[in-house]
Amino acid sequence: MNVRAIIDFIEHLPRIHQKNDLTYIRRILRELNEPQDKVKTFHITGTNGKGSTAYYLSRLLQKTGQSIGLFVSPYVEVFNERIQINGQPISDELLISAYQAVKNAIRNIQKKYPEFNLVTFEFETAMAFWIFAKQNCDYAVIEVGIGGEHDKTNVIVPQASIITTIGLDHEKIIGPTMFDIAHEKSGVIKKNRPVVLGNIPAKVLPLLMDKARKKNAPVLLLGRDFQVECNDDIVVTINKRLFHFKLRPQAEAYDIALALITFATLKFDISVRDIEDTINNTIIPARYQIVQKKPLIMIDGAHNIQAVHELISYVRKIAQGRIYILLGMMKDKDIAKVVKLFDPKEKITFTRISYPRAATKSDIEDDLNCHINFIDDYRLAYDILKNKLTQDDILVVTGSFYLAGAILNYIHGDRHEDEFK
Repeated sequence: MNVRAIIDFIEHLPRIHQKNDLTYIRRILRELNEPQDKVKTFHITGTNGKGSTAYYLSRLLQKTGQSIGLFVSPYVEVFNERIQINGQPISDELLISAYQAVKNAIRNIQKKYPEFNLVTFEFETAMAFWIFAKQNCDYAVIEVGIGGEHDKTNVIVPQASIITTIGLDHEKIIGPTMFDIAHEKSGVIKKNRPVVLGNIPAKVLPLLMDKARKKNAPVLLLGRDFQVECNDDIVVTINKRLFHFKLRPQAEAYDIALALITFATLKFDISVRDIEDTINNTIIPARYQIVQKKPLIMIDGAHNIQAVHELISYVRKIAQGRIYILLGMMKDKDIAKVVKLFDPKEKITFTRISYPRAATKSDIEDDLNCHINFIDDYRLAYDILKNKLTQDDILVVTGSFYLAGAILNYIHGDRHEDEFK
């Protein structure tokens, strides 16, 4: 099979099992000889900021000269981004080898349990752990898919766990309340292992602190054990030691701090200057990503109320001219509440990609019950808005990582419409 066929196979597997537990992933990992136990890991969950924190932490670990794996989701431009070694997406050859290893393991299990199979994220998770063990990674940074306790990555005993934020997202799967979501995400807290807590709402913080106490897990809490300030730059304070970083949005400042305090638990001998340079030079795909400066075009995969609110708040702070929004969301997101975050003078154009879950014009009109500007072809929509910009204007592409990836592929000349079918 070629790589495209392999990716199609994985992405067309079922999304969920009838029973939402870790039985299947544990069984496949046993058959693969427990690769997840052969690498030291860090585990990251949270409503927003997981990916950014994972990238920052992996780059800091990489700076020590060790071999570092990174598992993130979703990918932005190409599937191989999901599994990275030392900052680079895995090669097609390694992807094929991992696929074959997991498929062979499934066949072996099916000899005794003919009905056994994996869902998409389990297959990807198994490949990631197999690759990190095969490549002899010293550490691997693991981002959850959804949730925590029942997430398919929750089969590790990490060096430390990180919970970035708690907010409303995926309510139908891990909700419906903030307390339900906090309880699910608290599942990454492990016995006697540190847990780093970021910008956690006060009403659910006691739940996490109580879980940590029961697990005897030391807590490093934002605002108590480490501080973040954003003025002319970002200043992170850890044990009276100051680190200065280029100014980024407040949410990114928190993610940087979370990565840094987690990295500090390992006590590597690395200079403040090296740490600052590493963070300042880290570019995270589709997270406040600037693809053009004058006029400014920013691409961000924000897809829930908390993330979109943080994004538009930052854009308003830096805006000197008009703000244009190219928005494409999935049907299962709260489109109406997201739209209400925008000011009427911020010109919104809806669009969609060729993906089954992508919201259509009828979905949006039913949701909003008002006339909206809709351009079905995301490439045409992007070109039209880009051509309207004057030097001080800003165009923000947001609403989903699927749209962000499609636009980035379009900008880079790779018009892979079939990537999203």
